[in-house]
Amino acid sequence: MALQWLTLIATIWLQSINGSNSNFPAYSSELKKLLSISQLQLNNLAFASDAGKLLGWISGLAAAHLPLWLVLIIGSFLGLVGYGVQFLFLANHLFSLSYWHVFLLTVLSGNSICWINTVCYILAIKNFPYDRHFAIGLSTSYVGLSAKIYTDIVDVVSATSPTERAKAFLILNSLLPLLVCIVSMPLARNIADARKSRKLAGGFFNLFMITIVTGFFAVISSFTLLGSRVLPLVGMVVLLLAPLMTPLVEKVGEKLQKRCLIRVCDEGFGSSSGLSGMESGEIKDQEFCGLEGEEIGAMSMVRRVEFWLYFFVYLLGATLGLVYLNNLGQIAESRGCLRTSSLVSVASAFGFFGRLLPCLLDYFSSSDGGDDGPNVRSVLPAGGQQAGVGTLYQYSRDRRVHRCNHFHIRLDNDGTVWGEEFRVNHNILVSNIPMGSFLFGDLAALL
Repeated sequence: MALQWLTLIATIWLQSINGSNSNFPAYSSELKKLLSISQLQLNNLAFASDAGKLLGWISGLAAAHLPLWLVLIIGSFLGLVGYGVQFLFLANHLFSLSYWHVFLLTVLSGNSICWINTVCYILAIKNFPYDRHFAIGLSTSYVGLSAKIYTDIVDVVSATSPTERAKAFLILNSLLPLLVCIVSMPLARNIADARKSRKLAGGFFNLFMITIVTGFFAVISSFTLLGSRVLPLVGMVVLLLAPLMTPLVEKVGEKLQKRCLIRVCDEGFGSSSGLSGMESGEIKDQEFCGLEGEEIGAMSMVRRVEFWLYFFVYLLGATLGLVYLNNLGQIAESRGCLRTSSLVSVASAFGFFGRLLPCLLDYFSSSDGGDDGPNVRSVLPAGGQQAGVGTLYQYSRDRRVHRCNHFHIRLDNDGTVWGEEFRVNHNILVSNIPMGSFLFGDLAALL
């Protein structure tokens, strides 16, 4: 069971660096100056990153025929090329790149996110078949921390020059996912004997507590330097390593239990079948009352009213928040705010909570035997939308929480996505993101 937890931790690490497109506002103003482009063209570059998701179904098909570790490497290599060539251009190692070259490179880097996402969803669903909504919700929450993590690294390694910071973000976007994918490769596999176990409840509780502490630390360190630029980065690294305590405790517990079982066998107590059940900690099939999702194909999915309801709710709702965040650099510049990176960190930290909060409500409502999780989650986006908007920091926080609540509700409630065809179905569903990004992004630039 320790290996089962290690795969989830690998998924958390992968997701924590897989939001490389979310730090675009931190260097978009400098990119606009270097390329000498208009606001409309800059917004179309933000759309290009989302447009890569239109080809996300390719990663789903690849995952059905290739080893997961190879899918990870392909995804990280696409990001390496997409962001790496842009870095070489900004560093004057390439003579020239046209706007359309940068546009296509951004599409490529945006598509790389889909490959890593697909592997993360497969690991969570296959290795936690009866707790997959918790595994998915917990791991995808860490996507919200990506911009915060990248910004903390840039604050430590880069100078205050906007050009140098833009270069640092691009080189990190190209190299960091590749390094984390290489580290996670040995754990990117399905566990054949993944089962429902009583022990999983304790493990999830520990991970949720660590995740909550991580979120509070991210928020606090976004508003203050804590006396040093290095301390936020060190603290974040420690908190990302903290989940390793769960499989470590699990492994120690397994060894102690095995010794106890050997002692019981030597004394002649218990039947072999009873001992087998004790050793695995498995819950018998008749004790499990959960329902499996319905298995449908892509064509059947798009014929359903539920699919189009989720599709347009997200298209006309959460993508507005996405467009705001993509334009955060220009908004901050127009208001005379020079700390764009700090704004990005704040938005990232609260985006983390926006993704995590619905999952927490789901977890604790199911632990109490209730089923009010979906009802409570449906109110959360409205609450985030009505929160105070007196300052740019507050508005960035509220937009991020609002959008990420929508994101998690879509993942958790859309039962049509998580069937055997989820690799393709999910990537079809997220095609509404580039559509909304293009529609509202261009409208914002023209207005």
